Amino acid sequence: MSKKILFAGAVLAALAPVGAFAQDPAAGGAAAGAATGAVGGAIVGGPIGAAVGGVTGAIVGGLAGDAQPRFRQYVVQQDVPSYRYTEEVRVGATLPASGVQYYEVPAEYGVTQYRYTVVNDTPVLVEPGTRRIVQIIR
Repeated sequence: MSKKILFAGAVLAALAPVGAFAQDPAAGGAAAGAATGAVGGAIVGGPIGAAVGGVTGAIVGGLAGDAQPRFRQYVVQQDVPSYRYTEEVRVGATLPASGVQYYEVPAEYGVTQYRYTVVNDTPVLVEPGTRRIVQIIR
């Protein structure tokens, strides 16, 4: 059993640079994150681990590093209205089909596949096809 844990740890350590690459929106974003997460999850937890790792990896494909505070400042300057949401604002939550206004993310932030909105006074990135929150901008 301990050999499996050591092997899994070694493989994950080897995948760390790939995981960092997946978090760079210009280097692949959610798709690369999903692939990396699925591989890491499969090694550690088999098929179920692959599914969980793929979902978790996909969520990582948002704004990274200093882009978050810059983007937050951009959103504040746009002065868009905040949508009042009664559910918990969390990554993976699905926003309602009506009543929410979505805005395009400027190309300079490298995540133009998403839209942004403000929910309960907090900027969030949303996957437009599903209306799921992919990142909360702090």
